[in-house]
Amino acid sequence: MGQRTPLYDLHLALGAKMVDFGGWDMPLHYGSQVEEHHQVRRDCGVFDVSHMTVIDVAGPQAKAWLQHLLANDVERLHSTGSALYSAMLNERGGVVDDMIVYRLDEGYRLVVNAATRDQDVAWMHAQLGAYQVQLHERTELAMLAIQGPHARHKIAELVSQPRAAMIQQLKPFEGHADGDWFIARTGYTGEDGLEILLPADQAPGFFNDLVGAGISPIGLGARDTLRLEAGMNLYGQDIHQDVSPLAANMAWSIAWEPASRHFIGRSALEAEKAAGVATKLVGLVLEERGVLRAHQVVRIANVGEGEITSGSFSPTLSKSIALARVPMATADRGEVEIRGKWYPVRVVKPTFVRHGKALI
Repeated sequence: MGQRTPLYDLHLALGAKMVDFGGWDMPLHYGSQVEEHHQVRRDCGVFDVSHMTVIDVAGPQAKAWLQHLLANDVERLHSTGSALYSAMLNERGGVVDDMIVYRLDEGYRLVVNAATRDQDVAWMHAQLGAYQVQLHERTELAMLAIQGPHARHKIAELVSQPRAAMIQQLKPFEGHADGDWFIARTGYTGEDGLEILLPADQAPGFFNDLVGAGISPIGLGARDTLRLEAGMNLYGQDIHQDVSPLAANMAWSIAWEPASRHFIGRSALEAEKAAGVATKLVGLVLEERGVLRAHQVVRIANVGEGEITSGSFSPTLSKSIALARVPMATADRGEVEIRGKWYPVRVVKPTFVRHGKALI
């Protein structure tokens, strides 16, 4: 038996197929993964993401420590509620984890992956050194993600007037507290929506309210196909400790200026840039019948070979798609080996769908 979120019994009552995910018992789907995927693209749905790790960072040197810890620069968070995406790197420039960082009234809030909780917490504590910083893991909170083009409108109709006003005013990548709730306009689907942190004992009641209002519960299966269509990395597949952000379509999240900021992994990234980054993360589209899967070999004529990191059937596009790490010289065509046969694939930018629209 794995760890369980405060919504475990509700998932069972709703008929969820439960699976192990990073040591947590989580819903894979509630009947149809494909229908849940379409529900988020066309309307909205609610995900239980209470397995995510939330860590508050406080103390007089919180900003300085995060500027050392992260590849992105929290100096860019100019006001309370602003947020940014960043990688946390090891000395080799590999990704220890990726996360969203929020600026709070006092300190910062980190939301990191569930499966990497132990390694993340250990790494953070190991980097504290003499910094005057306190880390507070918020295990008493649950987290719901409500995603889809109608998410904010529907949630605004279910909450108090002050919270509804906040939701309507939130900008993308912004989050604010209202009492013991924290509401952010972020997500992992390529659609607009909210992520709401709230006390664990309030989560079942609010989840019931959402489902009662016609907002469908969505499992991990659709969460994966939605994020793949959006070209968002999954830790452990597309990124890990042996892959740098330069090879993972994450160069935009590295803050090189000021040059005097010596974040962990900076020297390794500078050396990688100087030598020439050898690989890149691209999108693949299979035009024939078949399914692209992680670890399948990608062959680029007269260039070399690569490997699929994530692959699946895209419900929105009705095609098989993938993310793949391939040689930097890769152009617009390639081949993938599926069960001993080679199939032609189109190489595209690694974002297939955003806000319900096909980009390929």
